[in-house]
Amino acid sequence: MRILLVQTSFLGDTILSTPVISGIKQLYPQSDLWMMTTPLSADLVRRDPLLSGVISFDKRNKDAGICGLLRMSRRLNLMRFDRVYSLHRSYRTSLLLWLARIPLRIGCTDAKGRFIYHRLRKRDFGQHDVIRNMSILEGETALDPDSMNMRLFVPPWHEIGTEVRACLPPSGTYAVLVPGSAWRTKMWHWQGFREVAGYLLDRNLSVVLLGSQQDQPVCALVAQNLPVIDLSGHSTVAEAMYVIQGARLVVCNDSMSMHMASALHIPTAAVFCATSPDFGYGPWKNRAIVIEQKNLDCKPCRPHGSLRCPDGTEACMRGPAAVEVIEAVGQLLG
Repeated sequence: MRILLVQTSFLGDTILSTPVISGIKQLYPQSDLWMMTTPLSADLVRRDPLLSGVISFDKRNKDAGICGLLRMSRRLNLMRFDRVYSLHRSYRTSLLLWLARIPLRIGCTDAKGRFIYHRLRKRDFGQHDVIRNMSILEGETALDPDSMNMRLFVPPWHEIGTEVRACLPPSGTYAVLVPGSAWRTKMWHWQGFREVAGYLLDRNLSVVLLGSQQDQPVCALVAQNLPVIDLSGHSTVAEAMYVIQGARLVVCNDSMSMHMASALHIPTAAVFCATSPDFGYGPWKNRAIVIEQKNLDCKPCRPHGSLRCPDGTEACMRGPAAVEVIEAVGQLLG
């Protein structure tokens, strides 16, 4: 049987979806399992030995629009999938899988275009997102939270680029700070990260900054006049996995890096600004401390953050105080 798993959302959502890979293979151990995701997320799962292959759906560029949708649907149709489990809930995904004529389409009850699916699974929004994702298999297998482990397979040293290899300290001698986020209201103030960096340097730990190209300005503010290693914009997703795997701990916002640290079982101090772990996107199965300002009437403003503060105060982004995060870091370092 050939099976397709679909998750074309953000990087963090892909990491949170990886337990479904092993869940499907437990149900159908002889299946030919493929995963469709975005070009960036493909780096997160392409080394998973349970996957026969990864299909990259570049929905915002070369696969955008109706032409891209039709082209991808033809490709999926030619691959002759017997069934698909879709964790992505957009109209575009629903339409794509219908056009691909996959005989058995399984989606979520809150999916847009849910009438296109043959079977629907209900997600419990009171649970962590890992459990919500696993509910796509409900009725086929018992949902055992103890077996729901996120799966990331880090590339070997020889696949890491020379720029990262040249400056990365030995494993266990550094901490990783990730000050950025795709959503501005998830970003704790850079001065706080800078104070944490100073504390770690005083503890004789090297400090490595990670982030995308859009995070380079905030990382530059954190790094100014400090002997830190700034890899923002200079490492791939796969290289970021390698860097985080070797860290003593990670300090980050509610972001992909937090989920990556959870999957790799790295201690984490996670600062939640506009969002809240109550939405089900907190750390999972690793040693972690969540720091957030809880006395704000406007928090949380939305599950995934936004590009600007709705009321203009940015109160959640300025708090908590750096001393609270440093205290959490101290506890994690022991």
